[in-house]
Amino acid sequence: MPTLRLLAILQTDCPTCRLITPYLNALAAQSIPVSAISQDGEDSTREFMRQMDVRFPVERDPGFDLARRFNVVTVPTLYVLDEQDRIVRTEPGFDKLALNEIAALFGQLPVASAHDGAPESKPGCTSRHLEAHTGDAGAAALDLYSTRGKAASVIDLADGEDPFEYCYRAFGDALPVVPPTIERVEQALRAAGDRDRREVIARIPPCYGEATLEKIAANAVMAGCRPEMMRVLIPLTRAVADERFNAHGMQATTHFAAPLVVVNGPVRHELGFHFRQNVFSNVARSNSTLGRALQLILVNIGGARPSAIDMSALGNPGKFSFCIAENEEENPWEPWHVERGLARDQSAVSLVTCEAPHGVSEHRSRTARGVLKAIAYALSTVWSYRSCLGAEALVVLCPEHVRTIHRDGFRKRDVREFLFANAGVPVRCYADPEPFEGADQRTMYKEITIDGEPCYQKFRSPESIQIVVAGGTAGKFSAVLGSWLTGPRGSQMVTYPV
Repeated sequence: MPTLRLLAILQTDCPTCRLITPYLNALAAQSIPVSAISQDGEDSTREFMRQMDVRFPVERDPGFDLARRFNVVTVPTLYVLDEQDRIVRTEPGFDKLALNEIAALFGQLPVASAHDGAPESKPGCTSRHLEAHTGDAGAAALDLYSTRGKAASVIDLADGEDPFEYCYRAFGDALPVVPPTIERVEQALRAAGDRDRREVIARIPPCYGEATLEKIAANAVMAGCRPEMMRVLIPLTRAVADERFNAHGMQATTHFAAPLVVVNGPVRHELGFHFRQNVFSNVARSNSTLGRALQLILVNIGGARPSAIDMSALGNPGKFSFCIAENEEENPWEPWHVERGLARDQSAVSLVTCEAPHGVSEHRSRTARGVLKAIAYALSTVWSYRSCLGAEALVVLCPEHVRTIHRDGFRKRDVREFLFANAGVPVRCYADPEPFEGADQRTMYKEITIDGEPCYQKFRSPESIQIVVAGGTAGKFSAVLGSWLTGPRGSQMVTYPV
């Protein structure tokens, strides 16, 4: 058997490199020859080794010669090498299955458990030699564990400089923002209660900037939020940093995905969230500013600027603001947050990564089956028509459709199961001799019959389809919102109490 060794390419400020380091320590503890190459300076590498208690040798690649020789694209990347330094296996990013397979390759026990608190997988960062180089100083070693962050910077503008134009250049997305003056930020902080302004609420992907209470307040002000909106924005900030939601992947993908905020419970009335006609539109300050505040936090603290890290091919108008509330008053079933485990009188905020709404018009049908068939046809086109099992969907039912469905005795569970059973792609659509998305996965698809025709089932399970009631009481228009990738390798819906 050839003599093998494991080489890891790391960066000191990459969160995924920090995630994988304890697992590399565990491999090294099993007598696997582990070593690493740091793409950063001597001081930050030394600090990284101290913070992470690194138990394997680490060298540096100051000119990125090794990165170019191995054609490194992302960090971390693991290389299993033989005695001639020929590559036996390459694994980019963090993946528990791959780590355990590498351990087995060396004849050792698994080092990653499904229940050890880490995600199943996580994308990495761009290799240093592929980054745009500027004259700026290198970033300090990232500290993911401090509970108190740095104070926000205070900027004194020169006389005659327009504060709106300055803030637009420095902090905006593509819209002007409200200047976050000391007085306005202090008002927002007072509304958050007696708390340390430097308390770290979350670290925002993909750059994992510290979302301190003070910085959240500043972005809330810029978005135009009233001070009392801090009550919702703080748990929303925690939700977007939840590893299950995977904002890191969502903001680096070329897909259309954007984070949709759904508000439930008494806070809808207390803070004036809109849930009736024009629910996806610019109809209420609370909806518009909460969604905008989240986007500014992702850009200003998380670093996901559309000119650099955010690589969406076409983008999504929801990246300006994407926030709705559920019309619980027109919902004959349990509200969405109750379905997700919270009490009816508990306010909640949920996050879903999804595309823009795809409208479904059905004004002629007078039965639940007729309305739901129209929605099932739209569901069959989610992601790409002939691609199955990889995506989920949020169905936003309008009150008129809900009344028709409920009149026929359908419970929410019945609605979900009907849509699951009737969303599919005819097998005949796969006869095209040209290569197409979805063809390679056909062996995993389940064949079912829909209206007498053989079809491949679109979704993995009924739970892949979530249902929310929203919109005005006039007009039989519902909507389907397809998701980004789902499951442990993609994004999972998350709900946080308010």
